[in-house]
Amino acid sequence: MTSGQSRQSRGRVRGFFAVCVLLLAGCASVLPAGTQTAAASAQADARWQRHTLAGNGLPLAYWQPGRLAAGQTLVVYVEGDGRAYASRDIVSADPTPLRPLALQLALADGRPNVAYLARPCQYGGAAVPPCAPRYWTSHRFSPEVVARLSQALDAMKADTGAAAFELIGYSGGGALAVLLAAHRADVVALQTVAGNLDHAAWSAWHGVTPLSGSFNAADVLPKIANLPQVHWVGRDDRVVPAELTRALLARQDLAGRLREVDAGHADGWRERWPALQRREAWP
Repeated sequence: MTSGQSRQSRGRVRGFFAVCVLLLAGCASVLPAGTQTAAASAQADARWQRHTLAGNGLPLAYWQPGRLAAGQTLVVYVEGDGRAYASRDIVSADPTPLRPLALQLALADGRPNVAYLARPCQYGGAAVPPCAPRYWTSHRFSPEVVARLSQALDAMKADTGAAAFELIGYSGGGALAVLLAAHRADVVALQTVAGNLDHAAWSAWHGVTPLSGSFNAADVLPKIANLPQVHWVGRDDRVVPAELTRALLARQDLAGRLREVDAGHADGWRERWPALQRREAWP
């Protein structure tokens, strides 16, 4: 290996560690670890019914309302990647988010037709073997993860009587919301919040190894170009920089669907969310 290659390799390792730190910072809180998760979960349990899909090595938790009125759309919030890393170089044993922003946004949404979809292995699922860490690292947007979330949507639809879905995904959940919308015929609206919509560009931006086992949401955006959609980005987001989403939507002729907010990756969204939804008169 040449000295230049060695420097490049070291730079990529440092970049990988830097992104891990950024991701951890995005999930961090001034409260003790897990406090926000426990509080939000308790609120979810009080508002909705909790369900679990077991098996397939991808246990999945979700919360949903009771039976909806005929023909109603179910608004499903999809959680972010969670606590993928326990430290700079150690994969977390439990991907449950320390600060579950998608859940907090769902709780801030006062509509009765709202549900919350966690990611595989979160909320106690990681303790159920075999829950492979690749599903919150390299394979976080893999075909099997998309299929598992789609199974949960099928179950929600059957239980609530929903006619269709509006999907709202945060961070990595934004990528999955796009992928689900492209794979299903019953998604009628889409929103992403600080969404990692082009993980290839994201990996290149941070100088880290690409997510080799994952679909890329950028590849399916043309398929849903006519779907009503809004993509929210934070001007101060250091984890998924606004520049990446801005460039992607410009390439896809979707620049008019971009909404920029004075927010970071996790900060600044919860308190603004009700007003943002009213301002947009969405959908």
